Amino acid sequence: MSSTSKKHRNFVTEPMGEKLVTELAGIGEVLGKRLTEANYDKAYTVLGQFLLFKKEEELFKEWLKDTCGANAKQQNDCCQCIKEWCDSFL
Repeated sequence: MSSTSKKHRNFVTEPMGEKLVTELAGIGEVLGKRLTEANYDKAYTVLGQFLLFKKEEELFKEWLKDTCGANAKQQNDCCQCIKEWCDSFL
């Protein structure tokens, strides 16, 4: 089991509600700004993409890279965060 950030743990333990995209693990200010500019300002809009890809991690990571320039670690952190949230709440 890999260690997760406090941000990750906080995110996956509560309902998503209106959380900003920057509350996702792996998404800081710079990536958050790029995602917001691409019309993904809320965490649930990024979750929507994950679900559109039928939870296919590689497709989602590729989308993150293409949409906001996320590096491999950021892609992985965000993907794991959303995946765990889905396991808990869906």
